[in-house]
Amino acid sequence: MTEDILIAEGLTKHFPVLGGFPFRRRVGAVQAVDGIDLTVRAGESFGLVGESGCGKSTTGRLLTRLLEPTAGRIHYRGRDITHATRKELAPVRSEIQMIFQDPYASLNPRQTVGRIVSGPMEINGIDPPGGRTARARELLETVGLNPEHYNRFPHEFSGGQRQRIGIARALALDPKVIVADEPVSALDVSIQAQVVNLLARLRRELGIAFVFIAHDLAVVRHFSQRVAVMYLGKIVEEGPRDDIYHRPRHPYTHALLSAVPDPDGDGGPVRERIRLAGDVPSPVQPPSGCRFRTRCWKARDVCAEVEPVLARADGSGPGHVSACHFPEPPTVERATEVILDPALDPSSPAGD
Repeated sequence: MTEDILIAEGLTKHFPVLGGFPFRRRVGAVQAVDGIDLTVRAGESFGLVGESGCGKSTTGRLLTRLLEPTAGRIHYRGRDITHATRKELAPVRSEIQMIFQDPYASLNPRQTVGRIVSGPMEINGIDPPGGRTARARELLETVGLNPEHYNRFPHEFSGGQRQRIGIARALALDPKVIVADEPVSALDVSIQAQVVNLLARLRRELGIAFVFIAHDLAVVRHFSQRVAVMYLGKIVEEGPRDDIYHRPRHPYTHALLSAVPDPDGDGGPVRERIRLAGDVPSPVQPPSGCRFRTRCWKARDVCAEVEPVLARADGSGPGHVSACHFPEPPTVERATEVILDPALDPSSPAGD
């Protein structure tokens, strides 16, 4: 049975909002992540998707302990690391690495590529067979770069090459888990495919578990085996990739997938085109009950009064859960375009 390598229970992160004069007192909190549960299994790719600002990146930084959680627990291989000290985290950090979104900002422009890749080994006192230089050159070759680029600086590389350098750095300590925070969003489409294929190959060959954070559902579908959908700090649906993409149960997931182009016509059932009305509510004062209800076409009184919990709906497959009082049917039939915001309807009279 596959080991549950990384587990989050009730994970929460609230950032204080300060105001008032002259005391700068706390007047509120940004509820970036609010009580989520997730489990990452050894060697699997776990996708985390949602709109910008939903809390995906904050979740990734909490899992790597780059941020201190406000509440909840994080377990790594059975060990509680939620409030572990810097010394206690040292061996864990070598096994949980991160690939950052911006390949331009995540590399030190003053260091050579060799120094960037070998730096983690030096910091952790690791002296691999053949030396750190040889290992760094080997890692550069593993990610598709020329080992002879060892002495070059980051500004001499393209965006895709810089992201490969970041991947090589993440591999330097032989991690068991890599949190990839939108690793291809800043790259050209053709380069995105190359980098995603590289990550998929590394997962297969090295047995690394990935937490793949992205807002591009097509990329997540290509890479991830299980997918969780976030909205306003909450996970609203989670399940195997095929269930999420072919049989979504939460209205928000349904709306996201309806916007994904399918030029080849093989991406599953044809879905209604749903255009959500309004903006995402403020995470400082999220709606009561279901946080999606202010934009949901199925909202009822109970949605404002009772917060739905993640549960398996009738007709859902094993491991497929959603947080909705009125889940979508398990299959979606071909339908005409549904426009929820009258202002977006081209047939509406001007000014209506």
